Amino acid sequence: MYKLMRPNRLLFLLSLFVCFAISAQDELPLNIDNSKIKPLQKLLDSSLQTNLRDELASHPDWNDLIVQKKMAVGLVDLSDPENVRFARVNGNHMMYAASLPKIAILLAAMDAIEKGELKETSEVKKDMRLMISKSDNSAATRMIDGVGYDKIEAVMIDPKYAFYDEHKGGGLWVGKRYGSGGDTNREPLKNLSHAASVTQVCRYYYLLANGKLVNQKRSKQMLDIMEDPELHHKFVNTLDQIAPAARLFRKSGSWRTYHSDSILVWGKNSNRRYILVALIDDANGEQIIRDLVKPIEKVLKKPVL
Repeated sequence: MYKLMRPNRLLFLLSLFVCFAISAQDELPLNIDNSKIKPLQKLLDSSLQTNLRDELASHPDWNDLIVQKKMAVGLVDLSDPENVRFARVNGNHMMYAASLPKIAILLAAMDAIEKGELKETSEVKKDMRLMISKSDNSAATRMIDGVGYDKIEAVMIDPKYAFYDEHKGGGLWVGKRYGSGGDTNREPLKNLSHAASVTQVCRYYYLLANGKLVNQKRSKQMLDIMEDPELHHKFVNTLDQIAPAARLFRKSGSWRTYHSDSILVWGKNSNRRYILVALIDDANGEQIIRDLVKPIEKVLKKPVL
């Protein structure tokens, strides 16, 4: 009897291991060995890059904006977490990004909490959620005042992250309160107060998805804060229609003609798992961002060349 049961037991244990491995790749942050997490810039994929460029160029208005460097798009295919693909257009072109860079405040705050520099009170946790989910400017300003410009800058230029690099076009930056008054700390390349590039924002979400912002625990907290956005425009407006069951982690921004959005889409099916970032300087930017989602998903479905 015992000898007959051993193969079944082995098969059971093997099936448990497979289920655990699949589950680990379904949860966020991902639980992937550090040796398999490569720098995003090294995951540029020529096939995805070609398909992305061709798709964007097939829309004359978008192509004109891209040529004028008034539109930048970044895309990360996460359908296979151990074989990530990255593509971007105007990837290192830093632009004014309004409220999108509030993700930099979130990271600086989490870093400060982890190091005992900021107390994790219920008010702080509430403001972090309001700042991200509703893009509340008062909450963002309170968080800026709480951590300080020097802390935000230090985290952005920290070699661990390098989200702002003067030698690579800049990147993520917050140097002004989201309201009137107060000192400023504008970034040095273009004198922007709230800046981003699609490459650096894609890197932010990529590291977040892999649990590498501060640590696994803090990354999970940040994901919880960014999930279920309460503003349903831009990317979210379209995804609400075509992927209502997908988990969405998001931060956007708009001011005058500047429109930006960034999102981690985590569908039940692994074929709809990706990071998408867009920065646009155009009066029609909000609509363009809505219209981007379906063409981008078409790009992701194209076979690898």
